[in-house]
Amino acid sequence: MHIIEEKTLSELVTEIRHPLMQHKLSLMRSKDTPTDNFRRLLREISQMLAYEVTRDLPLENVEIETPIAKIAAPTIAGKKLCVISVLRAGNGILDGMLDLLPNARVGHIGLYRDPATLEPVEYYFKVPEDIADRLVIVVDPMLATGNSAAAAITRLKMRGAVSIKFVCLLAAPEGIKVMNAAHPDVPIITASVDERLNEHGYIVPGLGDAGDRLFGTK
Repeated sequence: MHIIEEKTLSELVTEIRHPLMQHKLSLMRSKDTPTDNFRRLLREISQMLAYEVTRDLPLENVEIETPIAKIAAPTIAGKKLCVISVLRAGNGILDGMLDLLPNARVGHIGLYRDPATLEPVEYYFKVPEDIADRLVIVVDPMLATGNSAAAAITRLKMRGAVSIKFVCLLAAPEGIKVMNAAHPDVPIITASVDERLNEHGYIVPGLGDAGDRLFGTK
């Protein structure tokens, strides 16, 4: 794991540089990768991201009995965490997360980016009622302009969420700056910090529109 500190930011962004993850990400970037492979690769990378984002979960000892002896065994403490998918592409990461965290609660936030202003427009919001008592992991493959991610996290804080992490496949420096300015208390975990945004708000070199490639809509 490689920690990148942006000189203009006050927070750290965690970029996962594991060889397997980087290899799979390169396959996803290729324009020749078909929908079924893209979907499978995203699910596999999401499992690795789930491992990293839960690295610091608290543990408590619980007495169990193995076939040989009784022991005080470490288990995850507190309420189950909550994974919030930013629709629609967030569901691609959600599936992989739930493979590793099957007991997690799930919420959804529906946002789309206005093509003219690049600002987020909300159309759906449903999260667990006790979200204030849970670690919340917000997932969205692309942190591009950062506007949608920041808006989603603002809504979650309005509902009482206090412990939040953001997980994405790719992040642009512009999006990181927006997120850090709006929510300096929210760590960002990503598979890659890419170069920049283009004039249309897409990440460069990126991988295109994650939702379209995930669902085969283009």
